[in-house]
Amino acid sequence: MARFLKNKEQAVGQVPGELLFIGKKKMENPAIQLIEYSADEFSRKDISSISDLSISSSKDTLSWINIHGLHDIELIKEIGKTFHIHPLTLEDILNTGQRPKMEEYDNYLFFNLKMLQYNEDTSRIVAEQISIVLLDSVLITFQEQPGDVFGFVRERLEKHKGRIRISSIDYLAYTLLDTIVDNYLIATERIGDKIEDLEGSIIKNPSRDTLDRINNYKQEMTYLRKTTRPCKEFILLLHKSEHLLLNNDTQIFIKDLLDLITQVVESVDTYKEILSDYLNMYNTAMSNNLNEIMKVLTIFSAIFIPLTFIAGIYGTNFAYMPELDFKYGYPIFLGVLVVVAGCMIRYFKKKRWF
Repeated sequence: MARFLKNKEQAVGQVPGELLFIGKKKMENPAIQLIEYSADEFSRKDISSISDLSISSSKDTLSWINIHGLHDIELIKEIGKTFHIHPLTLEDILNTGQRPKMEEYDNYLFFNLKMLQYNEDTSRIVAEQISIVLLDSVLITFQEQPGDVFGFVRERLEKHKGRIRISSIDYLAYTLLDTIVDNYLIATERIGDKIEDLEGSIIKNPSRDTLDRINNYKQEMTYLRKTTRPCKEFILLLHKSEHLLLNNDTQIFIKDLLDLITQVVESVDTYKEILSDYLNMYNTAMSNNLNEIMKVLTIFSAIFIPLTFIAGIYGTNFAYMPELDFKYGYPIFLGVLVVVAGCMIRYFKKKRWF
């Protein structure tokens, strides 16, 4: 399946809002986890189905529902019915090739973006779609598979670190977005370190492997750009939003998040420019090497042209050539060749042609 664009042939002709999973099934059975917290309490439990979901009625208790696995359409329908989520939102959740975006509804905010991590073994970006639905006192996250970048967030909730347990639910949404964007920057920095290490190889020993690495990093940076630019757009909209679910205290942190995603986008653009410069350097280095080779071959050709001319004259089949009767004709002939070649080499060096 294409990395930049998911196969949507199966969605052609479907009614808008009709639920259809588009993507790759990454786990056998979906999993649901419920985290409830307040300033004084914290609990975490796994749930087998939405029918078993029991959210605290206490106004001080906030809930984070995390869904792993998007292929179960009936489960997504049930969640949408339980929390009054619009079918178009559910459709976007099930489309793992969806462009990062934010949408505002009367009773909730919806965020759709990519969670990125850098794989050191393959030197490639590993992406997973994550969707976030922010309600009045409930936050729902939808992931393709277990394993994410939210370990520190869960630890802060459990150990009551920072202000997350005493803040409103929109602050938890900000914290998740901030963690995702932090990993954008980490992934960009790790690829950036490898990109900067390429310069020495390009200058000293440009090779096919160097060119392959440049093209690979260009592809990864293009993918990063495709992911981070739309993310910056919706964070800017989020910063300007006046939705009732967003508190003024949280908006201050969203401004900082906007600065962070701007730094990511600028870094990606910078590294793309560096890679373009490296590609030009590689082509220039290869051209210079070819020029050096051609210069040496040309010099050798120039040296052998008069030698070939002389050898051609004395290789003709004329019966009466005076030099043929000389006793030392052959050594003289070789000496003439050496002198001519030596004079030409000295002349080339004097002209600094090599």
